[in-house]
Amino acid sequence: MFSTILLPVDLGHDASWEKALPAALGFGGALHLLSVAPDFGESAVSSYFPPDFEAKARAGLKARLEAFAAEKAPGATAHVAFGDIDRSILDAASRIGADLIVMASHKPSELRSFFVGSHAERVVRHAPIPVLVIR
Repeated sequence: MFSTILLPVDLGHDASWEKALPAALGFGGALHLLSVAPDFGESAVSSYFPPDFEAKARAGLKARLEAFAAEKAPGATAHVAFGDIDRSILDAASRIGADLIVMASHKPSELRSFFVGSHAERVVRHAPIPVLVIR
């Protein structure tokens, strides 16, 4: 039914992916894992880091995601992105030709939800393909 599945994975302290991974694997399509880190861009903050910082950070994140994939989802393809989480998920889905996004949602604080909403909510709102949100 779905041939290319994108699963965003937060490699930080949030383990909400644990509930989403079995659902993504259950569809049997090609699984693509995505981890997104903030982009330092040309802001004043970026001037405090060495010029090759972003390249090294991207390589480190990719290595961590590949190790995660090898342990939790052998055969999955690892992708990394820097920037806005929601936009990065939608861009990656388009780039790889995903026909399903499976993502976990955890309940953010009420104050945070009031002001910014959840990543899952924004992806669902803007995705041109089905999004399965696992709570």
